[in-house]
Amino acid sequence: MYRGVNSLTLDGKGRLVIPTRYRGEIMSACEGRMIVTVDRDQCLLLYPLPEWEEIERRLTALPSLNTQARGLQRLLIGHATECEMDSNGRILLPPILRTFVGLERSVVLVGQGNKFEVWDEQQWNVRRAEWVKVAPEQLPPELESLSL
Repeated sequence: MYRGVNSLTLDGKGRLVIPTRYRGEIMSACEGRMIVTVDRDQCLLLYPLPEWEEIERRLTALPSLNTQARGLQRLLIGHATECEMDSNGRILLPPILRTFVGLERSVVLVGQGNKFEVWDEQQWNVRRAEWVKVAPEQLPPELESLSL
């Protein structure tokens, strides 16, 4: 499980250094092979390869004549790019994906259980402030019984 928020800096080539605390799990889960793709929320999604393969199977099983399903397939599968963590724990984020979500130098890596989200730091701060303001009556019914 990937948890936590990490402020990081992309190097001049667009590489992201994965924090040391995640590297062992990534190596054992997928030998450093990961998939990066875009998300509709203007961030990147970074999956260990086996996790992505399950998502990809489910996406490709969606009906191709459904307009929304096709759009989601084009967005997620179409932008999916394999990347490999090098011996220094770095992953190269492709320029086209960095541009799509507006990543420059300062980024935030957010653990989301089975994957990571990679956000532009300024965009993360703006969106986080929005999420904090969500009123309880706007939460989905599935969360009504959740106790924190």
